[in-house]
Amino acid sequence: MFPFDPSRQSRRRASRSLTRTTRQVTKQVTRSLESTAKSVAKAATKAVTRSTEKAIRETRKATVRSVKRTVRDTEKAVAAAFTARGAEQGAKAVRKPPGQFVTVDGLPVHAIVRGRGRPVVLVHGNGTMAEDFSICGLIDRLAARYRVIAIDRPGFGYTGRPRHRIWTAQAQAVLLHRVLEQLGVERPLLVGHSWGTIVALALAADGRRPLRGLVLLSGSYFPGHRTDAALIAPLAVPGLGDAMRAMVPAKVSASLTGQSFRQVFWPQPVPARFTARFPIEIAAAATQLRAVSEDAASMNSAVTGLQRRYAGLTLPVSILAGDADAIVKATEHSVRLHTTIPGSTLRLLPGLGHMIHYGARLKVERAIDDLMKLR
Repeated sequence: MFPFDPSRQSRRRASRSLTRTTRQVTKQVTRSLESTAKSVAKAATKAVTRSTEKAIRETRKATVRSVKRTVRDTEKAVAAAFTARGAEQGAKAVRKPPGQFVTVDGLPVHAIVRGRGRPVVLVHGNGTMAEDFSICGLIDRLAARYRVIAIDRPGFGYTGRPRHRIWTAQAQAVLLHRVLEQLGVERPLLVGHSWGTIVALALAADGRRPLRGLVLLSGSYFPGHRTDAALIAPLAVPGLGDAMRAMVPAKVSASLTGQSFRQVFWPQPVPARFTARFPIEIAAAATQLRAVSEDAASMNSAVTGLQRRYAGLTLPVSILAGDADAIVKATEHSVRLHTTIPGSTLRLLPGLGHMIHYGARLKVERAIDDLMKLR
């Protein structure tokens, strides 16, 4: 037997077959490796994404906790600073609320109640509190002939401002209604000053409570640009506003609050009795500053919703404003409102600014008496 000697053709076929097999195996291995690499990369990407999202959530939570701690610490520092200053001056360490508390849905609302007779309800403006009406003398003067109720709106004075609720003008009007309900007040005359006029108009437009009439002082009744509101609006942003307020030292906050009152009273000087008696430590605290900024930021939206209902008001309305008001232009708001509400009366007070219940208290009293006589 001769040894096997394959032909050249057979060797070429075997070589080509081996090459094809090698290519197929290589392609399969390559695809397998690519698939494995993609799976690994996808899993790694998911792991990194989950890790990043978790880190973001934890950072966000930590930031919120930090801001809340800062706000609490700042409020404590403000209270401690003014308590220490009061102790140095021989004042009481804790100021006693001048009124009583009426609890509505778990919220204690501070109200000053004086006198007897037909009810007159006083609603303060932005940045002040119910004591403002006491300092100007209006509460004591009216209490000689009426039952007078002045409330601290949410976040002002001694009333809290829970964060779980958006305190629109309508929400504040409902709260006022509930307070008056608990106090047994029927057919009150509402007297609103500045931002308080919006709450008074919201309650009147709502129609849920019979009212004797409205006396509106230095109000802003139509949407428009106000420099003071625009400057303070960023402080109303949740989180950001808390952080910004927390960065302002207590003494600086008190100083800025004092400066704002000089602008509010202009062109009249700040009365000595206001300087001596107004609780600036409360007005400069973080809670009230939050309320001030939120009310300022929501003012345009509040009056935008209300202005369509002015013409439908049928109760007596008396409008008063100072023609030198540097905060609200009387011609753009009070005069315009007078032409919108049928049967309303308007009195422009020459040379007076925003705080007309100080500079023209007797005229405010006369406007209240005139409406109380009607029915």
